[in-house]
Amino acid sequence: MEVLEGRSKTRVLVVGGTGYIGKRIVKASLAQGFETYVLQRREIGLDIVKLQMLLSFKQDGAHLVEGSFSDHQSLVEAVKMVDVVICTMSGVHFRSHNILLQLKLVEAIKEAGNVKRFLPSEFGMDPALLGHAIEPGRVTFDEKMTVRRAIEEANIPFTYISANCFAGYFVGNLAYNDEDDIATYTMKAINDPRTLNKTVYIRPPENVITQRELVEMWEKLVGKKFEKVSLPEDQFLAQLKGIDFVSQRGHFYHCFYEGSTANFDIRQVGGEEASELYPEVTYTRMTDYLKRYL
Repeated sequence: MEVLEGRSKTRVLVVGGTGYIGKRIVKASLAQGFETYVLQRREIGLDIVKLQMLLSFKQDGAHLVEGSFSDHQSLVEAVKMVDVVICTMSGVHFRSHNILLQLKLVEAIKEAGNVKRFLPSEFGMDPALLGHAIEPGRVTFDEKMTVRRAIEEANIPFTYISANCFAGYFVGNLAYNDEDDIATYTMKAINDPRTLNKTVYIRPPENVITQRELVEMWEKLVGKKFEKVSLPEDQFLAQLKGIDFVSQRGHFYHCFYEGSTANFDIRQVGGEEASELYPEVTYTRMTDYLKRYL
């Protein structure tokens, strides 16, 4: 582990630590021996589920730091306590959508001036490769690029994590990833000079599979043959018209028809692949993941 400024442990602040990916990042940070801080946002009020989760983190050894996005100075003070900041705030419209709220965090990091690495809320498909994404699904990609520009204009050292699609939501995509594996690889990357100012793609080779291959795995596991129905591209796109904004998941088209999670060479876009960087991590293979649901 890298030693920063005479300290034996890198100090990590997780913003959004009670969320879907955030809670896994906190656990992975603690498991890998980082001095872990979690932002306790005043806005959660008496949300008992989040409060209990925060207290469980504290019991496991994390430090809780009070702060608010409506209080710039509180963010600055929180950032000054650490070496690395990881933001995991939600970017999906069917829950909460807070991508641009990170701009306030960028300002705090810029003012504090001490952060060695910032990992913004990415973790999905690489927005830099989806400037052509269809409306309205591209909103999230565009907003993530807005945050990226702010980070780079402020000369903040960064690492972007692209894990494509979470297994819990997208078991049938072209580059499945177990969410706990995403957290493990993320924490491996925070001090690695090979990942500085780069995008790390979590695309382990044994999990780059097609939907048909996934169905065949299910068939072998359950001992049955399924009826397979193909939906033409034009019919899929037609279904998106006229439905509410939240339901128009345009990125599904790019995953399932365009293959945007795996239709590019990582080296050619200047990125690094996590399973190559960290071969010591035993990632969850798709077959093993499916066995959990038998």
